[in-house]
Amino acid sequence: MDSLIAASARALAAGDALGALKRVALRDDPPALALRGIAMAQLGEHPRARELLRRAERGFGTHEPLSRARCVVAEAEVALAMRDLGGSPRALVAASATLAAGGDRVNAVQARLIASRRALLLGRLAEAAAFLDGLDASGLPPVLEAVAELSAAELALRSLRTEEAKASLARARQAAYRAQVPALLAEVADAWAAFERPAARQLKQGTEAALRLDEVEALLASGALVVDGCRHGLRVEAQWLSLARRPILFALARELAAAWPGDVAREDLIHSAFRTRDPDETHRARLRVEMGRLRALAAPMAGIESTARGFVLKPAPGREVVLLAPPIDGEQASLVALLSDGAAWSTSALAQALGDSQRTVQRALAELEAQGRVRAIGQARARRWLAPPLSGFTTILLLPAALQLD
Repeated sequence: MDSLIAASARALAAGDALGALKRVALRDDPPALALRGIAMAQLGEHPRARELLRRAERGFGTHEPLSRARCVVAEAEVALAMRDLGGSPRALVAASATLAAGGDRVNAVQARLIASRRALLLGRLAEAAAFLDGLDASGLPPVLEAVAELSAAELALRSLRTEEAKASLARARQAAYRAQVPALLAEVADAWAAFERPAARQLKQGTEAALRLDEVEALLASGALVVDGCRHGLRVEAQWLSLARRPILFALARELAAAWPGDVAREDLIHSAFRTRDPDETHRARLRVEMGRLRALAAPMAGIESTARGFVLKPAPGREVVLLAPPIDGEQASLVALLSDGAAWSTSALAQALGDSQRTVQRALAELEAQGRVRAIGQARARRWLAPPLSGFTTILLLPAALQLD
């Protein structure tokens, strides 16, 4: 490593991106391209940083596997910052293995953390847990240790294991204080604040109460039949029935839970499930079919009986029914929750994280923009979406999750 490359690397390590660029700005050899790419990323010029890192990776060639792997990891981190969630994490996993075999433990761990954070953004909790499994943060630089503990804390929060999350956050706070990086300290503080913010609303027998995350965890373990409006499913302790892909069935379950222990009129169920105010015999016939499907799926948890005016939910004797509603109303709650992290998201990344089509997300964004709840920057393919942070409540339960809560 020549003196200019070494001086540029030291400047980057100290956070002096402009000082690093001054030393290598006119050079096009692979080490200089890699340093220029990292410097541009620190300055927020992510597209240019990505281009430089790709050129550096090609320039190193197969005879320098460690340098190529470091470029792959740096490019993946830039992609994460850009919220470009497409593609497969296989290249990142391979780079981590190469770095670990070559003795570069710090960058190998960094690669696994990037992969886990990507999986968390996509709601793939089991995949994120696999990347974090067995990861030892001891002996790492304080910045990396703090990021590792923050990732573990987010996974625990998303899985509603609040005590485990608090322990990880305590370790993250200690590491962040040692690192003295303002952004890390702010992220840890915001994560702690999530424990005190309302996370959901409990609707039961005509009453409404705001619940914190630990109270939601206690409710799910209480034995009550919970109709979860945040995850769109039914839960009784360890039993979970996801209705996220069955919106009509979930709409029926929600109406039955809101009226329990009373019944719901057929006309009200038709209006809620089919969005019509003028039901006819075809709607009534369809209601009987959909209610039969819901009755069959929910049979291990509760029964559904017909009454003179409609239907009523019948849980096991001694078991209550609770409707858990999001802390904010609106069908775009999960979309707003994703945007609340302050990063600029593309439409395709939002669609991938939510599991919806781009057209569906575009329509929702247009409605939110008209309400002033989101804003767009850039044009055409470069357009990105932003929203102000939702500081009044935690959005943990509104984020996408491909699997049930454990």
